Amino acid sequence: MEILDVLAGTAKTGRLGAVFCGADWNDVTAALGEPWDIATMIRRTQWPRLFAYGDLELSVCGCRKVSLICVQTWRDVVELPPSIVGGTGTFPAGLKHEDVVSALNRAGCSWEPCPALTFGDQCSLVAIPSGATFAFEILEGEGPVLNVMGLPGDGHDCSTVGQDH
Repeated sequence: MEILDVLAGTAKTGRLGAVFCGADWNDVTAALGEPWDIATMIRRTQWPRLFAYGDLELSVCGCRKVSLICVQTWRDVVELPPSIVGGTGTFPAGLKHEDVVSALNRAGCSWEPCPALTFGDQCSLVAIPSGATFAFEILEGEGPVLNVMGLPGDGHDCSTVGQDH
């Protein structure tokens, strides 16, 4: 599978295999295994946490639900869990705006510019079905190149925030 197909499919469905906003962390780890990296997001508490499977980053709330999803694409290569994308899970980066738009159109995923995230050397678009945002860095002489694709949180207000679990 090509990285553009992975991102367009995720933008259309709001899912990357077992990963989606609101997914139970136990279901995610059952499908993907243990994360490759972990960080706490608030100093004195264990939760929420940021888990990474290569360039797939997941914010997980105190109630153990996935609350935000990002795919970092600004590195030299993009690494995603092979169990959900197939092959080696390693893809070339440097995705151009026109290629992302073409992939979204091929997938039947409607989109529109995202003025709220367009400023300075950045332009953005949002996929209508899932609310996924694509943020591009505008490189001089090269045009916009994708830095990150993110799925918005589900808006849940967890009562466990700030508690040590």
